[in-house]
Amino acid sequence: MSASPSRLPGRAGWNGVDDIFSGADTFFAAYAPKAQPDRLIDKLGERYEIAQTDLKKWSVGSPIQGPLDAIEAIRKKAPFEAGQVKRVTVRLAPSVAAVVDNRDIPDICLQHMVAVMLIDNTVSFHAAHDKTRMQDPAVLGERAKVNLVRDEELAKLLPQRETIVEIELNSGARQSERVSAVRGTPRNPMTRDEVIEKASDLITPVLGREASNRLIETVLAIETVTDIRSLRRLLQHG
Repeated sequence: MSASPSRLPGRAGWNGVDDIFSGADTFFAAYAPKAQPDRLIDKLGERYEIAQTDLKKWSVGSPIQGPLDAIEAIRKKAPFEAGQVKRVTVRLAPSVAAVVDNRDIPDICLQHMVAVMLIDNTVSFHAAHDKTRMQDPAVLGERAKVNLVRDEELAKLLPQRETIVEIELNSGARQSERVSAVRGTPRNPMTRDEVIEKASDLITPVLGREASNRLIETVLAIETVTDIRSLRRLLQHG
């Protein structure tokens, strides 16, 4: 049921505070008694929190980001094909591993996403959300090679999530990679080209290539847009 306008708090004569962050009985007193309010203005105009935002390189559950980074890094150093792989060992902290261990949803199933990465050499948004592919014999064959190890040593580093991936080939060759800062985090930010590639992967299937390119170019030059309403037509499908 919707409230009658005559019963709305303002019309009933109720009042409120002008600033919930100052004065008596503030937001902090109610929700965070041990807060440090001075930090609200610390380095104001110098530090921009938006620059500390994580941008996922891969459209998968957070614990799978590092393993995919590691496989990509190994491949760049010593290229290989899925058929050459004998075993993939992924080490994660136990509590982190539990989130993505053999789940029935593709984008949060580590074993499945690693298998897709081995076959496709990447993981697109579409591939990460293609549930039917979880029954693909080719994918299942690669998935059987993936061994997830719950590593107590990595648990000691939490909340920093680190992962170690080792790939053993049929030839006996072994390559390993440790990821301590996932790609797309402030400690390991993506390049502009990587951000564009990710945005394009998400937008193009909806808007089409040409419209997506125009939207991305406009957003990257947002400071030159004089009327924000002009973005509306770029966001419209068809």
